[in-house]
Amino acid sequence: MSISAKLIEYLDHQGMHFEHHVHPTAYTAQETASSMHLPGKNIAKTVVVEADGALLLAIVPANQRVDLHHLKFITRAANIRIADEREFASMFPSCEPGAVPPFGNLFGLSTYCDTQLEHDKTIEFNAGSHTDTLRMDFHDFKRVARPTMIDLVDHQRRAA
Repeated sequence: MSISAKLIEYLDHQGMHFEHHVHPTAYTAQETASSMHLPGKNIAKTVVVEADGALLLAIVPANQRVDLHHLKFITRAANIRIADEREFASMFPSCEPGAVPPFGNLFGLSTYCDTQLEHDKTIEFNAGSHTDTLRMDFHDFKRVARPTMIDLVDHQRRAA
């Protein structure tokens, strides 16, 4: 499978400029960063989270983990956990498992993005496959993805 056509169509429709990069097959965001000779902080990873039965996207730097306790507090969820790929694969039919782009609004999901990613001029992320990434201006990403910006990184490493 290649780059998500739904994502490209959406970004083109929004008039967004982006760069498409192809890299060796990588199954984690940290592997993607390594294959592209970039530090993990320069690749955004998308984590699908289940909160009280609803799915949402959490976006953090590849070298970080999601603070589920804080996300639980922010969302006011009673129960929260990392979702299993089998639970959500059908929601992202144009994406390979584990390569979901950080645009929850394309799939009817809320998106929460870590504020650390805002410090960089650009954001690079999986584009629906394990070999393709897109890089775009962070402010453009923020405008079209409409994430809730919060401190989402687990500073004490207690979550996945």
